[in-house]
Amino acid sequence: MAIAVIGPRQSGKTTLVKLVFPDKPYVNLENPDIRNFASEDPRAFLDQFSKGAILDEVQRTPELFSYLQQVLDENDQTAQFILTGSNNFLLQQSITQSLSGRVGYLNLLPFSLSEIKNLAPTKIHELLFKGFYPPL
Repeated sequence: MAIAVIGPRQSGKTTLVKLVFPDKPYVNLENPDIRNFASEDPRAFLDQFSKGAILDEVQRTPELFSYLQQVLDENDQTAQFILTGSNNFLLQQSITQSLSGRVGYLNLLPFSLSEIKNLAPTKIHELLFKGFYPPL
């Protein structure tokens, strides 16, 4: 089974999955060379990660999903692959069809006011300008 962490850009998805799964190899599919390899030879790309990996910005390589389905079906390891992507990641038909029943979705939103109350600026206009996203 895989875990997909979705949410808006800059909400902390990558930081969170790297902290929670420090032993998993991290792969950023924003990198053009890595993305080309994953798109052109999905089987060889996934074969590099027999114990799984964090695949960041996975919506950039929809070619992976059919191959990932087979990998997940052949191994019953929980959280074998950790997938991150933007909100529209969840809505892509290729993902919902290929990975149906094989992936659990977690939606990561920016902080709530109660979560950042000790970090929040004291003036309302500062808070409205900064928003509730984690610090860079």
